[in-house]
Parts: sequence; C-alpha cells; structure tokens
Amino acid sequence: MAEKLIKLNLGCGNDRKTGYINCDLSPEVKPDKVVDLEKKLPFKDNSVDEILIYHTLEHITNFIPLMHEFYRICKKGTRIKIKTPFYSSWGQFNDPTHVRFFSPFTFNYFKKGNYSHEVNAKQDMFEVNKVKINFAIGRAKKLNFLLNPLINFNQEFYCRFFAWILPSSEIEFELIVLK
Repeated sequence: MAEKLIKLNLGCGNDRKTGYINCDLSPEVKPDKVVDLEKKLPFKDNSVDEILIYHTLEHITNFIPLMHEFYRICKKGTRIKIKTPFYSSWGQFNDPTHVRFFSPFTFNYFKKGNYSHEVNAKQDMFEVNKVKINFAIGRAKKLNFLLNPLINFNQEFYCRFFAWILPSSEIEFELIVLK
C-alpha cells in the first residue's frame, strides 16, 4: 500500500486547497486542523511532503523557531512554497499585524557559514530554489509582464537602488529541505 502524502496549507484562511491539510489558527475559517504556528507543530518528525504558506509568515513573531519546526517535520527534499509581502510594499506597513519583512536574501540566514547567527549550525537547513519578486498583485498584476523581468534580472541591484523608488508588492520563495 502506498504511503499517503502529507501536504500542508498553513495559514489557509479561506483559501482551502484540495489534497492538502488546510491549517489555520482561527476555527472560524473551518480549517481541517487548528494549528498555532507560534508553537510546536502537531506533526511527526520527517512526515511532511510539501508545505504551502501564503501571506502568513509576516505575521509570525517566532519566525526562527517556526523554520526549525518546518525542518523537523519535513522529509528530505520537501518543497516549502512561500509568498509574503515584499519588504518595500506599501501594503506591508498598512497592516498592524505584520511583524517582519522579507527580501530575496531572508532565507540565507539558514545557510551555514553565511551571515547566519544560527548556533551550532552543522549544515544548511534549506536550499533556496526559487526567489521571485512580483511587482503587483490583484488587478494591477497585468504590469508584472513588463516589470517582473526587470526587477528579477538582478535582485540585489534592484533591492539596493530601486526597491523604495519602484516598490514591489510580493515575493515568492521555494525552499527545499536539506537533511
């Protein structure tokens, strides 16, 4: 008998995904499982095959412990797909529940020998497989066709010189768990 894949849609809100365990802190959105991402996650070690977490990490106070929880519960090779507001997004600052900001380099923290302050890091936790900055979301995302290639051509240059002049709305990451 084939092993059932465990795929999590964390912080699902009303965006329920078929084939995923839809998890949220609020029972009002009727998730499959009520999960508090600020605490130890209720999943076994090395049991999760995929994680989606869209527009949720910017609300997490205990971000580094949560990333360690992801590492604990995920199998080697698990893909973690993330969307968050981009750090210079005008909307990032409008929501008083946002407690952190994300740049293309945020997840470099979890690479051994980088600028990481990780204590006793024996190896990289994640490979950053994809980083994509989206200029716009919603009705304005038609502009992405024109602006995304320019913004993503050299993300470091864009962040250093243009992120506050031509602010983008969203950033996407795909991490792969290394074990």
